Amino acid sequence: MVYASPGTDASTDPDIDKNIRMTLRRLAQNREAARKSRLRKKAYVQQLEDSRMKLTQLEQELQRARQQGIIISTSGDQQRSTSENEALAFNMEYMRWLEEHNKQINELRSAVHTHAGDDDLQSIVSSVMAHHEEIFRIKGLAAKADALHVLSATWRTPLERCFLWLGGFRPSDLLKLLADQLEPLTEQQLASIYNQQQSSQQAEETLSQGMEIIQDSLAKTVASQLGRAGSSSPSNAADHTAAALGKIGDMESLLQQADDLRMQSLQKMQRVLTTRQSARALLLVSDYFSRLRALNSLWIARPQQ
Repeated sequence: MVYASPGTDASTDPDIDKNIRMTLRRLAQNREAARKSRLRKKAYVQQLEDSRMKLTQLEQELQRARQQGIIISTSGDQQRSTSENEALAFNMEYMRWLEEHNKQINELRSAVHTHAGDDDLQSIVSSVMAHHEEIFRIKGLAAKADALHVLSATWRTPLERCFLWLGGFRPSDLLKLLADQLEPLTEQQLASIYNQQQSSQQAEETLSQGMEIIQDSLAKTVASQLGRAGSSSPSNAADHTAAALGKIGDMESLLQQADDLRMQSLQKMQRVLTTRQSARALLLVSDYFSRLRALNSLWIARPQQ
């Protein structure tokens, strides 16, 4: 017969209890993580349902607006009414996008402050990035319908418009903001962001020059018809008008290239930064534009002398 000594029992019991406690703790942590995951999934499903309902309402309002535009329009005004309806639809779509964006940013901020795991944080970061891609897609469709409306950026506040470039932010400004405000960054990360900033500035300069060429050509086309109302033939006048409209249409291509550059800057930023740095970077960008909107509201509400 083999006997276990009392000393052996006394030395192994605490180890067994410790293992049990650790197992129970892991099980409790797993249950808590599963509970939070279910809550996030439930909130996400509800968010999708709310967005679907809002989108349905938007489509119904847009359909009514289009019907009213067709009813009240003459053949000469129908194109203008359609363009106005498309502009109205984009403005409403942007407001819907901004509302959803604010929800995602609040979720991201909460995850950063509560030190969520990298997997959960990456999931939220990916959702925010995909949401940015969505607004660029929507803007592209709006630019095809009315490039001038997208360039004017009337859906943004007046203060935001003071800082816009080709219907949006300058990628180089965004990269400079991150280099100045996002800490700590390694020397390699700073060098990569600096190189991206220089590359973005060169691309911005090229697109700006392209817009200047279009504007100069458009101005010359318009000026060429001054004082020739009685001397130009109807066909020549029609040709010049078509040429002028074509040059306005050329702006659509520049708008698309500018938005592509913006999206590429966000994507390159994400590749350079860690998951947590990417989360903080997205919060910085969102807070920057939120403060501009808040300042605009304060300006409007200021006491008048």
